[in-house]
Amino acid sequence: MSVLPEVIAANAEYAASFGDRSELALPPARGFAVLTCMDARLDPAKYAGLSEGDAHVIRNAGGRASDDAIRSLVISYKLLGTKEWFVIHHSDCGMEFFTDEVIRGLLANSLETAALGDQGFYDVGTGPGAREGDYIDWLTISDQATSVTEDVRRIRNHPLVPARIPIYGYIYDVKSGLLLEVPTATEVGRAA
Repeated sequence: MSVLPEVIAANAEYAASFGDRSELALPPARGFAVLTCMDARLDPAKYAGLSEGDAHVIRNAGGRASDDAIRSLVISYKLLGTKEWFVIHHSDCGMEFFTDEVIRGLLANSLETAALGDQGFYDVGTGPGAREGDYIDWLTISDQATSVTEDVRRIRNHPLVPARIPIYGYIYDVKSGLLLEVPTATEVGRAA
């Protein structure tokens, strides 16, 4: 069964009480942006105390500083005035459970959804697959604190990112709901 009818019904209910949300300004009211993971267990509005219109939230697999994430952050400050950025990864992230080689092999074998077992992801589908995955840097994670620091460093060193923007590094703990600072990342991200 598709979830489409549920989504459309939920949207109709939301729109029925939309009210003054139509008056929200384009720039985020609290002037900051968050780069975080797409994991469904993370709710940045709740863990960061956000309401609609407060902040930009950029999500991708792992919350990584990919070219597209940096593009979004640059637009966030250059055109919409954000002044602080957070890079927030999380514990028990799926990006820790495979390597570039593993996902490339899985995609080469089959385009069906893989399964996760005690030994990691494995293919349950039948071909055909595709080799296009060989040309993607999947930005997998072997250590959360290191990956947060790497991402903050990549953003900080990007030529389109002003030195005056502080970039904070955190790990969201999926067991407690706490944001845990990664001091090395925050140090790298300190504003000049």
